Amino acid sequence: MAQIITEVSRTFNEFLLLPNRTRTDCSPATVDLRTPLSRHAVGERPAVELRVPFTSAIMQAVSTPELAIALARNGGLSFLHHNRSIQDQVAAVGQVKNVEAGAVTGAATPHSDARPDDMTRPLVGAGVNTHDYRERVPALADAGVDALCFDSSDGYSDWQAEALAWVKKHYPEIPAGGGNVVDGDAFVFLAEAGADFVKVGVGGGSICITRDQKGIGRGQASAVLDVAAARDAYRERTGVHVPVCSDGGLVHDYHVALALAMGADFVMMGRYFAGFDQAAGAKLATRDGFVKEYWGEGSNRARNWQRYGQGGQGLLFEEGVDGYVPYAGDLGEGLALTVAKLRTTMVSCGSATLEEFRSSARLTLVSDQSFQGSHANVALRAASPAVH
Repeated sequence: MAQIITEVSRTFNEFLLLPNRTRTDCSPATVDLRTPLSRHAVGERPAVELRVPFTSAIMQAVSTPELAIALARNGGLSFLHHNRSIQDQVAAVGQVKNVEAGAVTGAATPHSDARPDDMTRPLVGAGVNTHDYRERVPALADAGVDALCFDSSDGYSDWQAEALAWVKKHYPEIPAGGGNVVDGDAFVFLAEAGADFVKVGVGGGSICITRDQKGIGRGQASAVLDVAAARDAYRERTGVHVPVCSDGGLVHDYHVALALAMGADFVMMGRYFAGFDQAAGAKLATRDGFVKEYWGEGSNRARNWQRYGQGGQGLLFEEGVDGYVPYAGDLGEGLALTVAKLRTTMVSCGSATLEEFRSSARLTLVSDQSFQGSHANVALRAASPAVH
């Protein structure tokens, strides 16, 4: 009979952080959000480090060259999508890497021994697949890509392990991540195959219907906690830290803090970035304000032959939908607000670094009534009250 996992599959909405003692030297201005993107020996510098723990999803509706440049300027990294010809993806990478020095601030590494290229070019990643990686990866490497990520709704497969092993053999200098997974066994499988980071999340994205269609997935909080525990055990056993990326299920800004507290080294978001000016979706006016188009890579609109069949076979069923997200303005302004919230949350938890946050954070489960009590419960006024 099937194995039954008795632990409840939990989402971020079911948790809150408990405050810890805040030291006098711990303030939002002193919080250090640097985090590794690539595997490294404990105590050594990773090949790629982010200044803020944010990456944008490998999606047509999200990661444009314009968004990649803006996110790099603010310390994060975008993964340009691969559902197109190799030439088109290479051109998109080149568009980002050709930004001149002086325009990029967040991409520069804080280390004094920084490579010259780190100081003059924005960081950019690229999604790849298990079909044409032998042709696509060399071209992306020549274009100067800083990181690769194998993109699959289910990365616990021999195909992905073989592809990772090939990339690490031929291009060991380029970090290559794997995923997606939802449990510790899958993490170890990809880490031992050579993954430089492992992406966590199946079915939790706002645009994803994998759970409805296939009955596969896991609550994102449970998945991150399980994989992070396996990551820590792997580090203890091997002396190597393989970063964990939480991908999907991040509905509110505070969910980012929860994901990081639960063990993620960085997060990947689609819906969040899709609302900014720099994302690909068209900006449309509605009765209630502006929105931007947003669609999943598993939707018919994406025409993602690399995931769902080649040779004109087409998409047998969808694992994503086509919709809209609220318009969010400029990425720099929006991300600055999210980062400010993250910094103040960490201060309330007495943490000045992400490593300290992961090791000392305390989490409590939330009942449905407690969750409802977390929100405002008054009639909000549309305008200021009259002055008497």
